[in-house]
Amino acid sequence: MVRVIVRDELFLKQKSEMATQADAPIIIDLIDTLRANQEHCVGMAANMIGVKKRIIVFSFGISIVPMVNPVIKKKLNPYETEEGCLSLTGVRKTKRYESIEVEYEDQDFKKQKQTFQGWVAQIIQHEVDHLEGVII
Repeated sequence: MVRVIVRDELFLKQKSEMATQADAPIIIDLIDTLRANQEHCVGMAANMIGVKKRIIVFSFGISIVPMVNPVIKKKLNPYETEEGCLSLTGVRKTKRYESIEVEYEDQDFKKQKQTFQGWVAQIIQHEVDHLEGVII
């Protein structure tokens, strides 16, 4: 189901809780909502649709990839950039890393560990910040 995008910064600044298999329907709602906003959005965290659970989704080519309970374990090669957000107005400066290693559970709640680089790494970092209550 396509959900309304939360713009309340007080809500967005709250840390998200660990997701469980009972939260699986949130993954579908996030995917549907990202698809509905794909012209101006490449990633989404559950708190952006009003759910404080550690679930993100992001565009990867023509696919949308979900990550449950993602944790960034390694960060390499910092750089400064500017980002926008569907929940906020305008763009803001932020620090990102060119390469990250992420541990997460996939849509079937199986543990995964993967390295991401470049634009996809930047998207994941932005969405994981959302889970931590960090607003760019």
